[in-house]
Amino acid sequence: MIRKIIISCIAATSLILFSTQAFALLNFSVGVPLSHTFTGKYNGGDEVKSDGVSGTFVQIGVPILPGIGMDSYKTKLKDQVDVEVETSIYNLYYLYYLLPIPIINLTVGVGVGKTNFLCDGSDCTWQDGGSATQWYTSFGFPIIPLFDLHLSYRSVSSKIETTSGSDKGKKDDVGGNVMGLGIGFNF
Repeated sequence: MIRKIIISCIAATSLILFSTQAFALLNFSVGVPLSHTFTGKYNGGDEVKSDGVSGTFVQIGVPILPGIGMDSYKTKLKDQVDVEVETSIYNLYYLYYLLPIPIINLTVGVGVGKTNFLCDGSDCTWQDGGSATQWYTSFGFPIIPLFDLHLSYRSVSSKIETTSGSDKGKKDDVGGNVMGLGIGFNF
């Protein structure tokens, strides 16, 4: 009788604990930016305004250790014909499972990369691009076992310096905030 109780307790504990995402061996996530709001200004003082964003966020990691990721997106500029801001950032992140409630997970991360202006799909000749840094966080909610839906917020800092013409040496501040939506798979 005691043996059956012990085996039943072990089986129940295994089902409860190891069926949660907190014990996943690998986390893979893909997302897309929903909006990009610029907080900076052009070197002339005019506000930088977004007219839509497209791209991807990808990250992969294991529990306990930091994960790696990459953000790559392009943002169309309002009032600028055929000019976009291209952003590429490499990230380190840590995924927290909010125990004892493994229903919600929290990701926090930082990243470094580059931004540059694109004119008609290629680099604009009057700039060399600028460095970019970011911090970000996302909240994940399971939708079915092993999958979660997450909403993310990124705060990006970047300035692009003009390398030729009358504005040579001046910088356009293209820092801002990016909201994203993604899906994660834990296995």
